[in-house]
Amino acid sequence: MSIWWSLHLRREAASVPLARRLLIGTMESAGVDPDISYDISVALSEACANAVEHGGDADPGEPAEAYRVTAYLDGDKCRIEVTDSGPGFPAGRNRAPIRPSRSDAEHGRGLCLIQELADHVHIGNSSVRGGAVVSFDKMLKWREGTPLMAF
Repeated sequence: MSIWWSLHLRREAASVPLARRLLIGTMESAGVDPDISYDISVALSEACANAVEHGGDADPGEPAEAYRVTAYLDGDKCRIEVTDSGPGFPAGRNRAPIRPSRSDAEHGRGLCLIQELADHVHIGNSSVRGGAVVSFDKMLKWREGTPLMAF
């Protein structure tokens, strides 16, 4: 089984739960184990929140730039990619600095959470159109008796 979708979303806070609900609905319909779905959806929410907060530099009163979310459920793996149009990560780095934050911090934990919840994570800049790219994947587990289960 292979399912994929791509969203072009405005950099607004309301776009984050929209992307999360679409991903959860897709995985639920496909028969993915709810614990795996939850982990992936939290990681997606963190990546989207980062794109909304850091992914552009619209002036007040100007329309917010967009960001893109692409999800692939292919065989036993889910891959998510979130790309924004902001300044990206500092030049000369092929990875974003990921530093653990204090457990009570309200900001700065997103990339660490993504790393904890996903199996493989790539964080960098888009070579095509600028901006940051956060992609991650996770091996899927399926509910028993799932009709769309990967073969």
